[in-house]
Amino acid sequence: MRLRPDLAAGALREGADEDDVDRLLLAFEELASTGVRHSGAPVRVTVTGTAPGWLVDVSDARPDQPPVPAADRNPSLGGLGLHLIAWLSARHGWSVVGRRTHVWACLTLA
Repeated sequence: MRLRPDLAAGALREGADEDDVDRLLLAFEELASTGVRHSGAPVRVTVTGTAPGWLVDVSDARPDQPPVPAADRNPSLGGLGLHLIAWLSARHGWSVVGRRTHVWACLTLA
């Protein structure tokens, strides 16, 4: 709930433009909302500034359920988040650490 106001208040990485912020917010909102809707509570989301941009890490309490796409759902009718999670997991990474599954995305500044 604090990311958007923090960014608006000046917590931006130096060199970030509106497109960078839009990509960060999209990744954050999709990862976080999908975590809340489709995983085990508690869901934790961390956004960390890195040299090239940001790292968004979402973890949940379902280590037995790896990220998979919702193949039977039409993304145009909703459900894009599950496809995005599967794509981000394959491209960026995911792992099980203890009792938590982590999915992350590293966003670089344009």
